[in-house]
Amino acid sequence: MGLIFDKNVAGLYKSWYHSPQGRKIDGSIEQLIVSLLDPTAGERVLDIGCGTGNHLLYFSRMGLDVSGVDASSYMIDKAKKRLGHRCTLKIGRAEDLPFDDNEFDLAVFINTIEFLDDPLQALREAGRVAKRKVFVGVLNSLSLSGLMKSIQGYFGDPLFSRTRCYNLWQVKSLLRMAYGNAPVSWGCIDIWPSFIEETGTFGMHFRDIGHLPFGSFLGISATMIYKIMTDNLPLKDRLKKASQSLVGARTLEDLNRNRGVL
Repeated sequence: MGLIFDKNVAGLYKSWYHSPQGRKIDGSIEQLIVSLLDPTAGERVLDIGCGTGNHLLYFSRMGLDVSGVDASSYMIDKAKKRLGHRCTLKIGRAEDLPFDDNEFDLAVFINTIEFLDDPLQALREAGRVAKRKVFVGVLNSLSLSGLMKSIQGYFGDPLFSRTRCYNLWQVKSLLRMAYGNAPVSWGCIDIWPSFIEETGTFGMHFRDIGHLPFGSFLGISATMIYKIMTDNLPLKDRLKKASQSLVGARTLEDLNRNRGVL
């Protein structure tokens, strides 16, 4: 099942999210998501691992029909208080989504599969419920930021001790196992230190580094492809004996006699 956010872990994530670094990272992530998903107003999107609804609010402002699912009842309660009736929210596991086939146009994982025990099954479930695209956004294990998070986890950080970062090739491999040869697009965002002369302090500079696979945040989208296959199913029941004809059992000789033909 992976890590389910309780009140304490959710508090740690909230503190990071509302920090200047977290805010800037999140804004850059949203731009990357839009470029890879190319969403259209009115499309149905499912945020898998939606947390308290940060990205659901963003998708809602874009005019999308938004839904979210999270394994944490605590996080879903928080999301309901924030979004009210603007969103459909359910408690559920990413590996067993409580939705029908093709119920959505888009499905997104934003920093979700890092906390899952079975990301492949979760991707398969996303492909089942989404009919156009699936987006995966992860902390990049090949970036300096990803390495620092791994070190934090090694020393017992409660948020990152059960987190697994992924690189481009690992995510592509999971997508290939889940969706076969589905077309894939990807991009990276990196974080660089920048000197701010006006204040004499150091800040963080964010930039889209496109197809250099070493950025802090890695985003990949897969376009769903559906193949129709037919199977020859053997009949297991014997055919029933045909009922008697309404015309009756009349021979050709009887018909000819009635017509006056010798």
